[in-house]
Amino acid sequence: MKFGVVIFPGSNCDADIIHVCQNVMQCETRILWHKDTSLQDLTTDDCIMIPGGFSYGDYLRCGAIARFSPIMEKVIEHANNGGYVFGICNGFQILIEAGLLPGALLRNKSLNFVCKDVYLRTMNNSSIFTSGLNKEEVLKIPVAHGEGNYFAEPDTIKQLEDSNRIAFKYCSQDGTIDEIDNPNGSLNNIAGIFNENKNVLGLMPHPERYSDGLLGCSDGLKIFKSILSNY
Repeated sequence: MKFGVVIFPGSNCDADIIHVCQNVMQCETRILWHKDTSLQDLTTDDCIMIPGGFSYGDYLRCGAIARFSPIMEKVIEHANNGGYVFGICNGFQILIEAGLLPGALLRNKSLNFVCKDVYLRTMNNSSIFTSGLNKEEVLKIPVAHGEGNYFAEPDTIKQLEDSNRIAFKYCSQDGTIDEIDNPNGSLNNIAGIFNENKNVLGLMPHPERYSDGLLGCSDGLKIFKSILSNY
């Protein structure tokens, strides 16, 4: 499996993801610039990563301008053809703006930028992104965002819950899902969701920042290894 990492003006987590893909997992990695009009040699067997940061300065809405970058036409096509796409933080916002995932990501309930470690409970381990995890396994992953408050209409939330499309929820260290461990006010403590075919994942926390033992925690690497284990 190869990885493609999309870089927009304002992306600031692209180097972290490239490091994990190339140096930690030792996978071939392609750099995709926002003005590119092809995915190089990537196929639907490969995974495109949309990194965190402040694409186009987060003007208008987060991800709203990046969604219209030339490369996104190919990313959307890749996803619609069954290819894997993983958007992290600002990448999650871009995937929502692109229509690949439902809902919206609003200002944090506190109205403050949140940067800290949180705990995630694995809600679904039947996707390529989570198959290496145990159901209800708890991961420690950092967050760093100002607009991570997941919102959707009640019917959409019910559909996500009923169709097992919620990948992770914010929780306590022991896996309890409660409001006190919700860093941004997301409905139902939602931290990450899948599309209908579960080949697209949007996740607010940053697993790439905890994917190298030198950082003191490698829980995030479990998600990346899950992707490879299905190849």
